Amino acid sequence: MATSAASGVMNPLIGKFTKLMGDEYKKLKGVRKGVAFLRDELSAMNAALEKLEFMEKLEPGTKDWRDHVREMSYDMENCIDDFMKDIGGADASASADFVKRMSRRLKTLKVRHRIAGEIQELKARAVEANERRLRYKIDDCNTSCGSVDIDPRISVMYKDAAGLVDTDGPKKEVASLLAVTEKKLKVVSIVGFGGLGKTTLANQVYDDLEGQFDCKAFIPVSQKPDMPRLLNSLRLKLGINESSGICEVQDIIGQLRKHLANKRYFIIVDDLWDEEAWDIIRCAFPEDGNGSRVIVTTRVEAVAISACSYHYEHIYKMKPLSSENSRRLFTSRVFGSENKCPSNFEEVSNEILKKCGGLPLAIITIASLLASRRERSRNDWENIRNSLGAQFSINPTLKGMRSILNLSYMNLPLHLRTCFLYPGMYPEDYEILRDELVRQWMPKALSVICMEQIWRTLG
Repeated sequence: MATSAASGVMNPLIGKFTKLMGDEYKKLKGVRKGVAFLRDELSAMNAALEKLEFMEKLEPGTKDWRDHVREMSYDMENCIDDFMKDIGGADASASADFVKRMSRRLKTLKVRHRIAGEIQELKARAVEANERRLRYKIDDCNTSCGSVDIDPRISVMYKDAAGLVDTDGPKKEVASLLAVTEKKLKVVSIVGFGGLGKTTLANQVYDDLEGQFDCKAFIPVSQKPDMPRLLNSLRLKLGINESSGICEVQDIIGQLRKHLANKRYFIIVDDLWDEEAWDIIRCAFPEDGNGSRVIVTTRVEAVAISACSYHYEHIYKMKPLSSENSRRLFTSRVFGSENKCPSNFEEVSNEILKKCGGLPLAIITIASLLASRRERSRNDWENIRNSLGAQFSINPTLKGMRSILNLSYMNLPLHLRTCFLYPGMYPEDYEILRDELVRQWMPKALSVICMEQIWRTLG
């Protein structure tokens, strides 16, 4: 999120520098040259920041550079805003009073001199930041290599069905979509935001239908999949062991198609993020008319629609747990029984469940945290309820929840990520006024629109 904040302020800042290069400010020759230099330097730094957005772990030197750039960007934006405000009336219309016009020109002459000095200082800071970027090879850093986080949803795939709630109804609905008598390959999409239990549901259906197919496989995809590695994983899960040295995508797809030809197969493609990845994975599934089935789970509705070839009736939309089922899941995890919550904990548990919003993953995570406490006291529960946001960010037992929320956050467009950070300015449980928040967002939205128009003009 710190990187999102840095790149989020950088984009509108570059837009403001671009505006200063326009006809409105063409008479500011000395300043324009410095502005052009800053715009180019910031564009290079922004490219590096956008690359860092997708890295979960950064080296200390990289973090320091990112924070330095963020603070520098704030200072630059303040400087440019003041300058544009002061210089805005420099070129008055011909009809303006001569005395007022001359007074204004004399006033802005001083402003221009001041801003020229500030631009030189900003140039020096930008040069220093870019030199550090090159010196520490920020563009080449990729700390994620050799350190791959384990998928936080993996434990869900092996949960005992008896420990889950409200799965029978959804499981029957998805199974009914798969059980249609048509013989051609059919793709069913399960769609919903992170933490609703898509993986759990798909895995339950996967286990129930095990005996109805010649072969089956469950493959998690991820946000930015390594396609050769993913397809190789599918190949191994289907029992294809020969020619293990094959590493070209088209060769692996050919091998998969040959193996699956004339078989009735059942494949689950879990956590698919974009249509391009699906277009490649889909090539491995032959249309053989044997009644094969594929389930795709995704949090992106457009991907769900594309995966099932725009057959909207083949889409199952996940829903949050009801209040009753939320309580059953919560109490079974904390107390070991679905119906035994002590009366002195009922009020605070209701408030905790309200914050969980019916998300199974959130409920399980918080319930596991409470169950791990050696001593169970109401005061302890109230402290967790009151500092739930802080617990999410600092307690290591909530790492899985943070990872899933972070994945959803990173899938937002860059400008929306920055806007999403604005509610963090307000205290916990503070009533945020819509119009006030929109006013905070407006400069960001206008900057994005401005940049889009500039790029369209440039072709």
